[in-house]
Amino acid sequence: MGAVGDKIKDLKEREQRVLQMGGEKAVAKQKEKGKLTARQRLDQLFDPGTFREIDRFVQHRCTNFGMEKVDIPSDGVITGHGLVEGRPVFAFSQDFTSRAGSLGEMHSRKICKVMDLALKAGVPFVGLNDSGGARIQEGVDALSGYGQIFYRNSVASGVIPQISAIMGPTAGGAVYSPAMTDFVFMVKNTSYMFITGPEVIKAVTGEEISFEDLGGAMTHNEKSGVAQFACENDKEAVGQIRRLLSFLPANNMEDPPVVTTGDSPNRADKGLDKIIPDNPNQSYDMKDVIRSIVDNGDFLEPHEHFAQNMIVCFARLNGRPVGIIANQPSVLAGCLDIDASDKATRFIRFCDAFNIPLLTIADVPGYLPGSQQEWGGIIRHGAKLLWCYSEATVPKLLLITRKDYGGSYLAMCSRDLGADMAFAWPTAEIAVMGAAGAANIIHRKEIKEAADSDAKRKEKIKEYEELFSNPYRAANRGYIDAVIVPSETRMRLIEALEIMCSKREIRPPKKHGNIPM
Repeated sequence: MGAVGDKIKDLKEREQRVLQMGGEKAVAKQKEKGKLTARQRLDQLFDPGTFREIDRFVQHRCTNFGMEKVDIPSDGVITGHGLVEGRPVFAFSQDFTSRAGSLGEMHSRKICKVMDLALKAGVPFVGLNDSGGARIQEGVDALSGYGQIFYRNSVASGVIPQISAIMGPTAGGAVYSPAMTDFVFMVKNTSYMFITGPEVIKAVTGEEISFEDLGGAMTHNEKSGVAQFACENDKEAVGQIRRLLSFLPANNMEDPPVVTTGDSPNRADKGLDKIIPDNPNQSYDMKDVIRSIVDNGDFLEPHEHFAQNMIVCFARLNGRPVGIIANQPSVLAGCLDIDASDKATRFIRFCDAFNIPLLTIADVPGYLPGSQQEWGGIIRHGAKLLWCYSEATVPKLLLITRKDYGGSYLAMCSRDLGADMAFAWPTAEIAVMGAAGAANIIHRKEIKEAADSDAKRKEKIKEYEELFSNPYRAANRGYIDAVIVPSETRMRLIEALEIMCSKREIRPPKKHGNIPM
């Protein structure tokens, strides 16, 4: 065979050993749990045949506790790059079959290398997490490894999209890197995130709780808001990551990709002319409005299960990606609260960082009242929403469908917070508060002294409604650019987006503002 042939044979044999990961038994155990292996996940993420591995032969250097005798293929993580729908992406995938995917010095170095390359190349970075946490035998080297990853998460934030998938246990320090990325996907029944596990909690506090209830996919999608997506299995999670990437630019210097969707920009929907109920206290589903407006009724909704009184989603208008923020009248009447404010704030800042235009659809009666909201800091959290809309320099469109009252009118991207074009349906009500509350305050004395106080109250409510329970006073003042027929909404929004897509806005130079966190 010759010397060269022997060397090639040796290379192939070495590769084959590494490709077996933690061995047949460990791989079988992974599959019994309904999980894909680390390499199968990468095959699902990237276009067929495009993944190129980096650092395949890296090994750990730990000699503590007999670790010099322990072989960990690829040091428990596969790293590299490939194409997703023809567009370059860097990624890592932790291998739970190899020493539980634990993170040590060289494991973290591999991740840091591809993070650095992704930042240099200006392409998205995807992390597929499935790890038992820090490799305890490596001590402070493992902690240093986490710190170096966190630092890079911060540096890359707002420069390249960072996406995390939790596809197994993620505990302790391992949870912070995903939390610092832009989007977190979790898999139901097989993935967990927590700072301290059930055993430690029971020992310290006496509380008994399951892994799923403490840190499972639905816990973090419904309650904490740490994760934005809950998927049925690994394959769905990776497929959803591919779909998310289709809306995003490669980096903050690019515009998001425009595609041909086949949906006419002039399409009208007569159903929108009847969607607002005659009874102002009756709800409707804002998602029906979104489906009617966007290309092919198709949108991708992060945080679907969290703070459902607020909707955030990616969609397209005439092939151009937009980020939509909308009140949901069918949940808490669409009121703003702490969680809804946080949800919208983070989404708006992401879209602004990556040049994705914003469409805000408002139907909001106000902020949710109550002591728990006040004590929880609704003032501070609500201020974030005002802040981030004011801060955003991407094209900002506003559509008011019905109620838009008080401070929440401002918080939903009013003209004063920088809406470039503002539209309202004829059903819009733009005022400091609802007619009943306003009449009771303005005409309190007159109503109290009237012979028939109920009749007087109704008279004053009607008087206020005629004055403010419509979009025309705001249109008279120029706060609304146009009152439009609902069925023509799609066409008008697309026209506005097309004319504003070249928008440029310069702000005073500064290191950064101090957002009310």
